[in-house]
Amino acid sequence: MPVMAESEQLPVQPAREGSPAAWDALFRRYQLPLYVYVFELVRNEQTSLDVVQETFIAAVKHIDSLRDDEKFGSWLFGIAYQKIIQLWRKRGGKELLLDEIPESPNEFDDAPDDLLIRREQEAEFMNLLNQLPLPQRSVLLLHFVEEFSLDEIARITETQIGTVKSRLHYAKKSLRKLLERKNENAA
Repeated sequence: MPVMAESEQLPVQPAREGSPAAWDALFRRYQLPLYVYVFELVRNEQTSLDVVQETFIAAVKHIDSLRDDEKFGSWLFGIAYQKIIQLWRKRGGKELLLDEIPESPNEFDDAPDDLLIRREQEAEFMNLLNQLPLPQRSVLLLHFVEEFSLDEIARITETQIGTVKSRLHYAKKSLRKLLERKNENAA
């Protein structure tokens, strides 16, 4: 996660003391990045919204367990990660891909060709990413999209840093194989 400027310090202590304005500021700061992360794992809009809401409810209840206010972001993502794992386990370890959100048919009518190509490439990449096991997909998203360090990812996923490195390594390796296979089939 990018380091915040000192003038942009999070109001964690006021939130701990029950300040609604502080919780509102924290919610506004993290709701979108958290939603994007959760959605990329569960691929369902309503489920993603529910997980984000449950994450913030848990954060309010358990803010006193946070020992380092500067790690609020990784702590919050850790809560979301645990909520996703709970959903995954409830489904017997089956992937969480539920209902894809349909694209608006007129979404790109007036878009330039390069935007359409980029959108198609992103969709292809996400299809490949979705073929990875949840733990590998999660560390890729946390590292490359949310820009968390390996140490922060280890805290979020409650695993050893070696496990994070291994998952990241195997996720990249698997993505390369999937991409090679896709290119071979296209040729």
